[in-house]
Amino acid sequence: MGILRTQYRNGNIKMKIRTSKKEVAEKTVVTRSAKQPAKKSAMRKSAKKPVTFTVHSDKGHAVYLAGEFNNWNPTAKKMAYKARAGIYTATIKLGPGSYQYKFVIDGTWCADPENVNAVANDRGTFNSVITVA
Repeated sequence: MGILRTQYRNGNIKMKIRTSKKEVAEKTVVTRSAKQPAKKSAMRKSAKKPVTFTVHSDKGHAVYLAGEFNNWNPTAKKMAYKARAGIYTATIKLGPGSYQYKFVIDGTWCADPENVNAVANDRGTFNSVITVA
């Protein structure tokens, strides 16, 4: 009986386990390294979809979108005013998952008034939540 272990450069490990003189079982173990990203994150990048956020506000305000997708940067994504609809919009690409976000209107952080999905945050207010399938 014995184990023969071979490790390849890509991080995979192939093991041959000899249980008797005639029987040999082979098993390949796939490992992740810093050089190899996990398949899930690669899939998340390739499956990104455009998601449009909207908020009603009067023309002339400085309106931004902030959330987990841009490290809560209050000026990273400026929203454009659509005069016909009277709304500000911003479209960003997001992979599958749930994301917390808020609007920043003239420096004031606001949850999305049209989204009932929200979670409490550490500042005693609420963050809106969007789920991308």
